[in-house]
Amino acid sequence: MLSKYVKAGSKLEMQKVDRMKYNKNAEKPPIYGTTVYDIISEDRLEIAMPMIKSKLILLPVDSEYDLCLYTDNGLYQCFGRVIDRYKANSIYVILVELTSNLRKFQRREFYRFSCALEMNSRKLEADEIKSVESELINLSPNLPLQRSIVVDISGGGLRFVSNYAYASDTLIQCCYSLLIDGKYKEYNLVGKVLSVKENPNRPGLFEHRVQYVDINTEEREEIIRFIFEEERKNRQKERWT
Repeated sequence: MLSKYVKAGSKLEMQKVDRMKYNKNAEKPPIYGTTVYDIISEDRLEIAMPMIKSKLILLPVDSEYDLCLYTDNGLYQCFGRVIDRYKANSIYVILVELTSNLRKFQRREFYRFSCALEMNSRKLEADEIKSVESELINLSPNLPLQRSIVVDISGGGLRFVSNYAYASDTLIQCCYSLLIDGKYKEYNLVGKVLSVKENPNRPGLFEHRVQYVDINTEEREEIIRFIFEEERKNRQKERWT
């Protein structure tokens, strides 16, 4: 099943499994973003050693991790144990043995990618809000939009700044373009404003947190692929600087 969904280059996140007794005051282990280097067998894979600011994170042998894998078929989760560390073709890798089966994974939180992305938005009209509530979203075309800048984006929502402010719980249309498979694709998504605050250092500049409303799976996965492709480009730039 592993090779059916996962391939070399697939993005993944890994978080150490804490077998200690629950402690509400304890900090959660960090989540490391990296990629699959190679598939060795149906229960073993090589993973590029995680890096933070060009520094390798030496994950200890015999440590166990919760793995979240990004595939063309969606998100999958499993557990794995580090059984070796070595260098392959000038790349530092860890050999991980899966200790559970892959399972389809749906989650509410997504990795957020810092960016500077132009976006236009507007508040939804009353009839559009009714269409959202009925789950048959119908947006009116050619209505005036206001410019803003997205400062981070994820598969679950985005954060943007603007010289105007929406009220919390407002439904808005979010229009932006992403480079998907070598071509720019325009997205017109409905989002709910979760919070808004004025920048204390720049009066008149407002930061909004937005959650997508009823985004389809294909669009969400495209956004996630965009994020990890941009992360890959950034890591390559860091290696050459």
